Amino acid sequence: MGAQLRVYRRRIRSTKSMAKITRAMELIAATRITKAQRAAEAAGPYAREITRAVSALASRVSDHPLLTEAANPTRAAILVVTSDKGQAGAYSANAIKEAESLTQLLREQGKEVLTYMVGRKGVAYYRFRERPLERSWEGITERPAYADAKEVGAALMERFIQDTADGGVDEIHIVSTEFVSMLTQRAAAHRALPMELEEVDAAELVDDKGRALPLYEFEPSAEEALDRLLPQYVTNRIYFALLESAASQWASRRAAMKAATDNAEDLVKNLTRQANQARQAEITNEISEIVGGADALAAASAGSE
Repeated sequence: MGAQLRVYRRRIRSTKSMAKITRAMELIAATRITKAQRAAEAAGPYAREITRAVSALASRVSDHPLLTEAANPTRAAILVVTSDKGQAGAYSANAIKEAESLTQLLREQGKEVLTYMVGRKGVAYYRFRERPLERSWEGITERPAYADAKEVGAALMERFIQDTADGGVDEIHIVSTEFVSMLTQRAAAHRALPMELEEVDAAELVDDKGRALPLYEFEPSAEEALDRLLPQYVTNRIYFALLESAASQWASRRAAMKAATDNAEDLVKNLTRQANQARQAEITNEISEIVGGADALAAASAGSE
């Protein structure tokens, strides 16, 4: 019985130590969420303005290769944003699941899919299953920089500009996690190119007073301006997706660590109760042995008399 009590006490100590670690990780994630949210909010105005500018340009250009869908698209690129570290709940799993659903849909449409992966978790998932990756980036998901998004965007634009016969792609899709709230993060897929003009809200096509935006004359031509703006638009879409995914990752990690801490505290309570029961049983057994020994001595003494 004493050995069992020692086992319970050892498990209680180890569980309490684990609870301290998960509690510290929860607090760290809570502080990182605020910084990630501020970064995403700071990038929001530029994202809206460049979308508005590209939309205005696209309305003046009737036939642009980066806006026109191919008559028979045969190849598509998917950029998947996962995490570099674990202990973030189902964050990476949900993004990978969304990417697999999109991949299946594109293949059913007869398109070859090239996968670009951001984050060690996604890279490890694909390598373990021996699935091909066109290119991958690691170590940029927790604190993404614009230079990182520019590098990813340049790799995707290079394949999009290429002719399909030379290995180019007809479509670029981005799978990332949208930060809805501290409790809700949603994995979603969006097509970056060819650009879908219906993604722009009606409120973004009017000024602050509700009037329609004026028509502009472009110098150089609208086509040349669009050639320069579209790569920046794609880079910005990727950068904003990385920022939102970073905020979502920290929120998911905070929730996971809070759940782990709560579970550890519940386990400590259960183990403490079991240890108390074992200790009480041990005391009861010792008392029974003492009483039994005293009865035996009393009976022996009475028999000798």
